[in-house]
Amino acid sequence: MNREQENSLLNSLKEDFIELSEVLQELWSGYGKICRYTLKPSGNSIIVKEIDLKAKGSHPRGWNTETSHQRKLRSYEIECNWYKDWADSCNDDCRLPKLLFLDSSEINIILALEDLDAAGFPKRLEVVDRQIARLTLKWLANFHARFIGKEPSRLWGEGTYWHLDTRKDEWEAMPEGILKTKSLVISKTLAEAKYQTIVHGDAKLANFCYSTDFQKVAAVDFQYVGGGCGIKDVAYFLSSCFESEELFDYADGLLDFYFDELKKAIIKSNHSIDLDALEEEWWRLYPFAWADFCRFLEGWSPDHWKLHDYSREMTERALNACN
Repeated sequence: MNREQENSLLNSLKEDFIELSEVLQELWSGYGKICRYTLKPSGNSIIVKEIDLKAKGSHPRGWNTETSHQRKLRSYEIECNWYKDWADSCNDDCRLPKLLFLDSSEINIILALEDLDAAGFPKRLEVVDRQIARLTLKWLANFHARFIGKEPSRLWGEGTYWHLDTRKDEWEAMPEGILKTKSLVISKTLAEAKYQTIVHGDAKLANFCYSTDFQKVAAVDFQYVGGGCGIKDVAYFLSSCFESEELFDYADGLLDFYFDELKKAIIKSNHSIDLDALEEEWWRLYPFAWADFCRFLEGWSPDHWKLHDYSREMTERALNACN
C-alpha cells in the first residue's frame, strides 16, 4: 500500500494514522499478502488484502503459466466486484466481512475489510465434528437461497476455482481414461442444471471463521464466486472436512440437513420455486460435483489425499449416469 492509498483509506474511514499489526498470510503463489492494521485514534483493527498485479507467481506445484496468471488476475477483479455489487445482499444468516475501502491501480489492489476477529468470529478450524459441519452447511444453504435464480453479473459465469473452462492445462495433464473422456459431459451437466444460484466457489473449511461459542459462522475469500448449482459448494466443503470413511458414514445425513435448511431459507426469502424438484436435482448432481472436482485433482495433483474411496465411488456414480 503506497502513501497515496494509505491517505485515501484514512480519509475514507475518518482516521489519522494506520499501523501494521501483523501479516496474517501470503497470498497463493506470491500475489501479495493479507495484513491486520490498527487505526488511530479509534483503535479499531481492519484487514487489508494487498494484491500485486505485476506478480508472476511461483506455484508450489509448478503451474506457473500465463493461463494461471490471467485466471488469478481475473479472480481478484471478481472479488472486488463481489464486494462492490453483491456482498450487501448478505445478512447475518450468511455473514461475511463488510467492505470498508477499495482502491485499484495498474499495479495493485487494496481491499480493506472488516476484521472478523474483532466482530466476534476469531476461531479458525482444521478439524470439525458434525455439529460444526451443520453450522457451516446452514451458512451455505442461506447463501444459496439468497441468490437462487440470480444471473452472476460481473462474477464468474461459472463459479468454483476448478471449473473445466479455466483448467484446460490440468485436463491435458490427466491420465487417459473415462473421467478425462467424460469431463465435458460432467461439466455441462452441472452447468445446465435447471436450478442455479451463486456459489462461493472455494467453500473449504479454511475459509470459514467461527464465534468463540461455535454458534455463528462467517465466510471469507470470494475470488471464485459465480454462477452454479449449490451442491458444488456442498461437496467441496465436505471434501475439506472429512476423510473417506467419515464421508461414507456422515455425508447423506449432512446432505439431508443442508436441504432442510435450504428449503427453509428459500421459503423465508419468498422465492417461488418447486422445492422438491430442486432437492431432487441437486441430490442427483451430488456425484457429478465430486466427479468434476476429482477431474481437476487428477490433473493438478494426482496423489492428492482427497482422491480416496469415497470420492472414487461418487465419481463412478456420475460416470455411470453419463452412459
